This record gives sequence, C-alpha cells and structure tokens, in this order.
Amino acid sequence: MFGLKKWRRKRLANKQLPAKWLAIIERNVPCYRRLPAADKEELHRHILIFLDEKRFEGCGGLQITDEIKVTIAAQACILLLHRETDYYPGLSSILVYPQAYLAPKIEFLPGGAVMEGEDIRSGESWRHGSVVLSWDDVRHSTADIQNGHNVVLHEFAHQLDSSGGRRDSTPVLRSHSSYIAWARILQKDYHKLRQDVMCNRDTLLNNYGAANPAEFFAVATECFFGQPQELQELHPELYEELKSFYQQDPARL
Repeated sequence: MFGLKKWRRKRLANKQLPAKWLAIIERNVPCYRRLPAADKEELHRHILIFLDEKRFEGCGGLQITDEIKVTIAAQACILLLHRETDYYPGLSSILVYPQAYLAPKIEFLPGGAVMEGEDIRSGESWRHGSVVLSWDDVRHSTADIQNGHNVVLHEFAHQLDSSGGRRDSTPVLRSHSSYIAWARILQKDYHKLRQDVMCNRDTLLNNYGAANPAEFFAVATECFFGQPQELQELHPELYEELKSFYQQDPARL
C-alpha cells in the first residue's frame, strides 16, 4: 500500500498544473506571487497530490468548484513547503459551507453543570477526518492576507498540530533541544498574550490565541505568513522558531 501511494505521488508530481488552476491561484492567493520560482514549482506538486488524495464536500447547498478546491489546497500546501510531509495523514475530507455556519457547542461549567448551545464558526479542524471551512471567510481572509487572519492557514496549522499526536503545539518539537527552545518561547509569548488580552492591550497576535497553546500555534502561524515583518519585529524569538519549523522566511520575500 505504501509503495503504491509513493508511486502514485511521484507520478502526480511529474504532471503539469492545469493552466486554469494556475490562474485561480494567481488570482485568489496573493502570497503565491511573492514565492520564488522553485517554491512555486514545489507548491504545484503538493497541490496535485493534495487534490488527488483529499475529498471536498459542499455543505449547506454549496456546489464545490475548481476555484474552491484549488484556492483552499494552495494555502494548505504552503504550510508544507521545504518539509518532509505525508500530506496531513489524518485528514480525509474538507467540508465547505457557503458562509459561517452553526455548530454544536458544549460548555462545562463549575460544579459539574453542562451548558449546550450553538456557536457561529468560520472553520474548525477535527483531529481525525475533516477540516470544515466557510467559503465566504476563505475568500475574505485570502484576499487580505496582510491583516494576519487566514482561516485556511489557521485550521491546517491545527492539522499539523494533530499529526504530532498531542494537539498541544508539539509538532514543532523535532528534538530535545528544539523542545526546550520552543517550550520556553511558547510559554513566554503565550502568557504575554494572555496578559495583554486580560489588560485590554492591543496585540499583533489575534486574541483568540490566548485560549490555549494549540490556538496560539495556529494564530502565530497565520501571523507568520500574513504579517511576517511585524511578527519578526515584535516577537523575534517566536518568528525564528516558526521559521525553523516551516523552513520558510516570509519576512524576506
């Protein structure tokens, strides 16, 4: 099975990206235009494999089109550049709603009480199986990546996190030494964000990153690709750790 997958991926990697797909990427994924030629070629190969192996499903009456698939795949695969990858092995399908959608919400309250309700979401990542996205939010966040918010990068950062097995930002920890560095920087920057949020101070990183370390990793990933110069200036150690993990230096592009 592994040999067949490897052969199929190699065959796909030798194909040319269809011209209509390339036009979609150039139109819908602004950060693609800044990539060096070699990175663009690598990204094309990843997109071909990703789209062959993942299933897209329209929800809420949305009809899946090439524009939807390619726009999402291109951004998901930007996170894979320069790294050994098995293409989000826990992911089988991407569910896409036309707009923000309602999802069940369960909140555990003090004393053992449980409150059930609904939450409006633009995306979510399930540890095994699926990523869920709002196409309207994908389009808006993709069009203005420099605002530091990108729902595709956020949810697929969670997929990288899940592939590490613990879903607590450990995928960036490749060795004992990198564990020590990441743990120190994560703790420092994560707790600073929490303090800034509690004190209502302005922050570069989205306040949602203060929820837990996994959300901090996803929010930091968004900022790393969307506002790299600002992140490098205000959080230089965090930037360096993300640069090491993603093997990319977007502040220089």
